[in-house]
Amino acid sequence: MKLYLDTANVQEIREVHALGVLAGVTTNPSLVAKALGEAGERFDSEAAFYARFTEIVREIAELVQAPVSAEALATDPEGMIAEGRKLAALNEHVVVKLPISEAGLRACRVLADEGVAVNMTLVFSANQALLAARAGARYVSPFLGRVDDIGWDGVELVRSIREIFDVHDLGTEIIAASVRHPQHVTAAALAGADIATVPYKVLKAMIKHPLTEIGIQRFLADWEKAKQEL
Repeated sequence: MKLYLDTANVQEIREVHALGVLAGVTTNPSLVAKALGEAGERFDSEAAFYARFTEIVREIAELVQAPVSAEALATDPEGMIAEGRKLAALNEHVVVKLPISEAGLRACRVLADEGVAVNMTLVFSANQALLAARAGARYVSPFLGRVDDIGWDGVELVRSIREIFDVHDLGTEIIAASVRHPQHVTAAALAGADIATVPYKVLKAMIKHPLTEIGIQRFLADWEKAKQEL
């Protein structure tokens, strides 16, 4: 299973990219607004923010040289198509992110037929995932955490989508999204997700284990003792 980072913070992306494990990035205007707000950037118009949003998307794509999902803000199919074309033109690695809806499906079909990679997001059912795949989506993003929040099983949703795609030989990749903790990543991998897109803090937590930390300290202590006895 490939690992993506779910963020628009370029510094976080640089850090994880240096680890050699990063296969892509997912982002959206909310994450961009959060990252820019934390950096102290302010905007006096929607146009100014959107221009900065596209700059960030281009910068991330040039950095990681791997798929970067960028979400269209339009709500009608014509607007989604026009915006999707602009986003795709930013960099060859940009993937256009669309919500699963009638408008999203119509836009997905047009963009996919033009060779634009589409990530259908906000997927909460296997039927939605099937529709997205049939509309030409390259990726579908079931939201594990949000499904769990309503008392259902997000990992089971991934497992159901995986089975449907395998039975019907659908090449659309499954991105496990709305990942809340490292256990979600493990479960998504076991359920057959192609990709897990994880927040920075979750990925960092995946690295750590108390026994690893204890082991490192013991190795260092043993080495110091050995040096003294030389």
